[in-house]
Amino acid sequence: MSDDLEIDLDDIERRMDGAMTSLRAEFATLRTGRASATMVEPIMVNAYGAMTPINQVGTVNVPEPRMVTINIWDKALVGAAEKAIRDSGLGINPVIDGTIIRLPIPELNEERRRELTKVGAQYAESARIAVRNVRRDGMDQLKKALADGMSEDDNKIWHEEVQELTNKAIAAIDSTLENKQAEIMQV
Repeated sequence: MSDDLEIDLDDIERRMDGAMTSLRAEFATLRTGRASATMVEPIMVNAYGAMTPINQVGTVNVPEPRMVTINIWDKALVGAAEKAIRDSGLGINPVIDGTIIRLPIPELNEERRRELTKVGAQYAESARIAVRNVRRDGMDQLKKALADGMSEDDNKIWHEEVQELTNKAIAAIDSTLENKQAEIMQV
């Protein structure tokens, strides 16, 4: 097999791993009934005319299993941070105590748990689509290589390698989804 006809499997695998990394980050933002500092990471606060991540305007702590606290550094930003939390869709009512915003994490009811598992399934499907798109790019590279003179046998071997990477990535996504759904449904 000549070097100019090889397919970059490392690049394909890296891109598939990127989809998995993105999925884990999305799963970290899903509320499971337990407090987590990652729950508030996507929240953006209007600070000094610019949208700023909440963890850059205050210190995020988890002092107990059902409480997140955010110690806002600038007292003028407390109102903006509270508004951002209320508008974020977390479904948590912030309690203000000076420059500290407390986020009591309520028990999730059965209906909300089911909704969250569906959201998790949507995140997983997006990751599967990303992996399939990477697979399609790899297959397009293989078609081009075949047209450029790659042998049928080499093309078949590369095709199987790309498919094996795809199967491995999809299995990892499914496993991560099952674990997250079990965590959400746990009372």
